[in-house]
Amino acid sequence: MALFHKVLASIGIGNAKVDTKLEKASYTAGEIMSGVVEVTGGTVEQQIDSIYLSVMTTYTREMDDKKVTDQTAVFKRKLNEPFTIGADEKREFQFDLELPHETPVTLGKTRIWVETGLDIKQAVDPGDTDYIEVRATPIAEAVLNTVRSLGFRLREVECQQASRLVRGKYPFVQEFEFVPVSGSYKGKLDELEVTFLTQSKDEVTILLQVDKKARGLGGLLSEAMGTDEKNVRLRVNKVDLPTLESKLNRSISQFS
Repeated sequence: MALFHKVLASIGIGNAKVDTKLEKASYTAGEIMSGVVEVTGGTVEQQIDSIYLSVMTTYTREMDDKKVTDQTAVFKRKLNEPFTIGADEKREFQFDLELPHETPVTLGKTRIWVETGLDIKQAVDPGDTDYIEVRATPIAEAVLNTVRSLGFRLREVECQQASRLVRGKYPFVQEFEFVPVSGSYKGKLDELEVTFLTQSKDEVTILLQVDKKARGLGGLLSEAMGTDEKNVRLRVNKVDLPTLESKLNRSISQFS
């Protein structure tokens, strides 16, 4: 009978189970994420090689002129050394992990989830999925709010494959697409894209992509050829916050 149970466990029937219980479901990027992983034994004793916990997201990329969606880990951690869990035994593993400051925020199409898995040799690896809300870091939030104060409305947020020129540690960047709805840029710009290239506790590097509104034949030709978009990189740290509006305004206005 024990052999029969082992065979069933190897195909996922009567296997050990894993359940992650997070302290809360909403976090700010850079915050400590605390919780406990509960492992419950199945019908037979099993060797658990590792418990791994990943924070996952999706991003879009183009392939053969079509958009496809890929999954990727923002980070992945191993939580334990190998151990044996008996039939019906319960064990708990506490964790405190820092969400990377560059974790995408859950706006628009962006979703973030915590994925937990058990690595069990010669058996189907059980897993658990928990979706979380992620807010921007204080500096990133200040940048986004300042763009709004200049008369822009956030239209779309999406993680997209990073080009070779802006790719960092991740295969994607998160783009915030704004449109001017009031103020001096209404009627002058089509849109403004804000991309956070790097982020830390005290500083961010952003890419502003300014899309001018077409005017006359030259403007229409530029728009058709994609040359009406202008890019500028900015580094913003804590000391810049009191004058952030004027700093962003100078960078954008030179292309309007």
